[in-house]
Amino acid sequence: MTGLQQGSFRLFRLAGIDVFLHWSWFIVAVLAVNQRRDDYSSLVWNAAEYVALFIIVLLHEFGHALACRQVGGQANRIILWPLGGVAFVAPPQRPGATLWAIAAGPLVNAILLPIALAAAMASQWMGWGEAWPDLQGFLWAMVFINIGLLIFNLLPVYPLDGGQILQALLWFFIGRTRSLMVATTIGLVGAAGLVVFALDVESIWGGVMAFFLVVACWRSWQQARVLSRMEQMPRRAEFACPACKAAPPSGAIWICDLCGTPFDTFETGARCLKCQTVFGVTACVYCGASEPMAKWTQPLPATPP
Repeated sequence: MTGLQQGSFRLFRLAGIDVFLHWSWFIVAVLAVNQRRDDYSSLVWNAAEYVALFIIVLLHEFGHALACRQVGGQANRIILWPLGGVAFVAPPQRPGATLWAIAAGPLVNAILLPIALAAAMASQWMGWGEAWPDLQGFLWAMVFINIGLLIFNLLPVYPLDGGQILQALLWFFIGRTRSLMVATTIGLVGAAGLVVFALDVESIWGGVMAFFLVVACWRSWQQARVLSRMEQMPRRAEFACPACKAAPPSGAIWICDLCGTPFDTFETGARCLKCQTVFGVTACVYCGASEPMAKWTQPLPATPP
């Protein structure tokens, strides 16, 4: 997601969460509005529909972020881009906490769906469809948007919400690493199926999304292999990730961005021994959160007098 962050700018901050928007969103917005210009009598309604989609996706991502905080995790950034949104969440490394942080996103759409459906049916029942057909079309569009987002996000394709929910459920029975391996393997098969489907229906956006899912799922599968190796390493009990509370492994598994040398950041004080670069933050190998070394220190247990 590094490139995604670099191409984004900050919109606002709400409840301690910074919301960013990727520059490509505007290009896709113009294309999407013009592509469906025949659906309404005015482009204003097309623009309103796309803005509504923006708001619905934003609420979905806030669902993830707020649920993550509720279970004691860290969530302070959301990035919106043409293919949806990304809430950077780091829940505690427990299956129940992870499950709630992920499931809260689709739950937002499940709550919005009956509200949108009731509004559309009430409008039709009151005869607004004949008087204001654009309004009627807009209300039904809100219904289909929530249905589409709900179904798509619940597909068991990692890293979609459905794939992460599957991983969290498996975590209860077979552990974090094995559950991630199983979920990403299923996700790779599902993503490959989406690629075939996109090619069959000649959907450009479907193909872009399917390709993104294949790449993301492959990276997650590689992460599962790394986690499997790290499970065999000893842990540093005197340190803990400020976000997920996991104790870091002991070993040269951090890589210097400048010279490419592996080093143990907790042994060297976040300093690369080869080029002597000192890093301001240290990334958690489990949840990806980055914090200054001072925040990683566990308080020592009180000694009896």
